[in-house]
Amino acid sequence: MPSGSHKVALELPITHIWRFVSNVDNWAPLVPGYIHHEILNDKQSNWKFKGDLGFVQKTIYMKIDITKWQEPNKVTFDLTGLNENFKGNGYFEAEALTNEATSVTGHLNINAKGMTGPMINSVLKSFVPKITKEFTETVANHIMKTKPKKAKTVMQ
Repeated sequence: MPSGSHKVALELPITHIWRFVSNVDNWAPLVPGYIHHEILNDKQSNWKFKGDLGFVQKTIYMKIDITKWQEPNKVTFDLTGLNENFKGNGYFEAEALTNEATSVTGHLNINAKGMTGPMINSVLKSFVPKITKEFTETVANHIMKTKPKKAKTVMQ
């Protein structure tokens, strides 16, 4: 299964990170290619975004199911393609380094199914790590915008 992980250290307390990632409305618009999302309930939402794998560009509709809210450390979710045949999962995980510094890890697994699955998965092996890094860093930068100027982002 194509997967990617990326870790970012932020000079912020873990509670500040949690306030941001515990609300899907804060991070759904940060998905690369984001078009729209709709909250169905506190654990489900539908997302629409433009997927660009280089050789093909498509509008992707995806369902997100939050499988666990583990305050203040982790949000775990499953992904299901609504107009494309794929499944996946991922998480945001925060680890307090000190009272004022937190490590944030974004992780994503995506697996294309069906007849074209093997071909798409071969492309996703390089795409998923890039998109995970971009998404995690974008989330970190937006979290930092909600903190006073003295806080710093340290990319790893």
